[in-house]
This record gives sequence, C-alpha cells and structure tokens, in this order.
Amino acid sequence: MSGDSDCTRTSPSAGSPSDNEFLPDRPKYVCSLSPDLITKAREELQEKPEWRLRDVQALRDMVCKDYPSLGTCLDDAFLLRFLRARKFDYDRALQLLVNYHSCRRSWPEVFNNLKPSAIKPVLESGFVTVLPRQDPEGRHVVCIRPDRWTPSHYPITENIRAIYLTLEKLIQSEETQVNGIVILADYKGVSLSKASHFGPFVAKKVIGILQDGFPIRIKAVNIINEPRIFKGIFAIIKPFLKEKIANRFFLHGCDLNSLHQNIPPVILPEEYGGTSGKLDISAWNELLLASEEDFLHDFSQLVLPCDSSPHNLLVSGDADEKQCDDSLRGMKPQLYYCY
Repeated sequence: MSGDSDCTRTSPSAGSPSDNEFLPDRPKYVCSLSPDLITKAREELQEKPEWRLRDVQALRDMVCKDYPSLGTCLDDAFLLRFLRARKFDYDRALQLLVNYHSCRRSWPEVFNNLKPSAIKPVLESGFVTVLPRQDPEGRHVVCIRPDRWTPSHYPITENIRAIYLTLEKLIQSEETQVNGIVILADYKGVSLSKASHFGPFVAKKVIGILQDGFPIRIKAVNIINEPRIFKGIFAIIKPFLKEKIANRFFLHGCDLNSLHQNIPPVILPEEYGGTSGKLDISAWNELLLASEEDFLHDFSQLVLPCDSSPHNLLVSGDADEKQCDDSLRGMKPQLYYCY
C-alpha cells in the first residue's frame, strides 16, 4: 500500500469515528495500552482516546495535501507514533514524519539494504543490545558499547544501522511510544583512533535523526566509564543538542552508585553492578533477526520517490557537510588535548 494510492482516495470526515470502515485494506487500529498507560498518555502526551482516530485522520489529510508524493505508510498505528512523539501537535508531527523520510533519503550508506541480517556482525559483537527488563517507569534500556567495535572490520555506519533497527523494533510497541526509552552507553576502552570516526558530520546526522527525525522519546542518556577523551567527543556533540536533550545526559564515570540512582541494580547486568546476571545479548539478537520479514514489509512502504522534493526538510545537503568538515578540523586539537 503506497502513500500515493492512499492520498488519491476520498477521505471520510476527520471527525468520523468510523474512518477505517471506508478503508478496508488499511489495518484497523486496536489500542493495546493498559488503563494506566492510557491515563499517562492523556496526561503527558495530550492523547484523548475519544479523539484518537480523528487526530490520526487529521495528520493523514495534512500528508495527502502538503506531501502527496512522500510515499509514506498512512496506517493509523504508524501515524500514531509521530503524533505521540510530538504530543499530538499536528504541525510538529507532520514535520517529524517528513524529517523521518528525509533522513532515510539523505544517508544511503545507512538506509540502503537496511535489514537485520545485513547488520548481523554488529549484533554478534554486542555493540548494541536491549536489556531484558524495563526500568520502574516501563522504559526499555538500550545498551551501547563502543569498545565492542573494531573499525577495521566495518565502518561506523554499520553501528548506526544497528542502532536504528533497534529503535525501529522498540517503537513498534505502543508502550514504548508512551514511556520512551533510556540509553546506557559504556565508553570503556574507547581510544582516540576510534573516537576520530565520530566527527561532527556523523554526529550531526545521528543527533538529527534522534532529535528531529525519529518518533521516539529519549528520556535519559547515561554515560559510564567515559575516558578523558569523552570531553572532546561531547564537545563535538553538544552544539547539535537541544537544551532539553542535553539536560538528559548523565555522566557517571566509574561510579556505579551514581548509575544506580538512574537505573536500579535489579534490572542491570553484573557488568554494571546489577543483580540480573551476566549481560546476555542473544535474546535481543534473536528477536531482531526474527523480525526480518516484518522490516522488509514495513520499509517497502517507506520509499521516497526520486522526483519528489518536499520542502522544509531537516537535511540541507552539501552546505551542512562542508560546515561539519570545517568543525571537525577545529575539534581535532580538542580531541588530542583530552586524550
């Protein structure tokens, strides 16, 4: 089901509670949220169950009117991700959806042939995984370990692909859409040579996706075992961070007690002073790899036509790349100083 064909349909009234009855080939949305999460979504995201389908239809109409060639999926469940990520602000949700597609189009090294089997070596390395248990706020913890990456084996873009697919899998859950996620990044053993791969151009691209191009709520970023060089890495990252996101970064160093104030030991593996056993990456790897066909189906609906040129996109092209290259030259002395 393409975005073009959906947009050429005659849409029912935005206020009609039976929108999906007119579109038999579109999956009918069934809410999977618990009563507590419905209340949380109402209080934190301004989501009103009685208006939910009306809001989705309003966003769908805006896409069809303003971006008829976007080629996006227009299913209720898919569009709800963007509404929830922007607290049901139609304009901001629409911009997020457009940015989502723009990011995918502008970075072919990351988004071409994007499927779990293509990043199996990254998964097997343990570079990124998701802890088996959620935190007390119902949030999944994404664990990233850069020391597991050997640059001579594959480029840094493969790591980014693995993180992106992990987030895509997590955001399929309505629970995650409401609760958000927590990131735990272990920088133990990160050397200068490895850090040099994460220059301002890559940093700007990644942060642009996470802040403005992906429908997920990042509630906290916990950094542990960061070496002195991380000051240089963070100096590269910080100019691109919005204040709200920057305030959600917590640098713990080697202080596990500090980490445990944010993430309780009961859900952490032994490697981080937790009580849930050794860190096991196999369960998440198996889950992600088993989702291959789902990803192929979902991503087949997200093809941006070559002749489309949506306006107000997040990525502005060569000028940004030149600016980031200039920034990298300025940051290199900082990295060497911190090292």
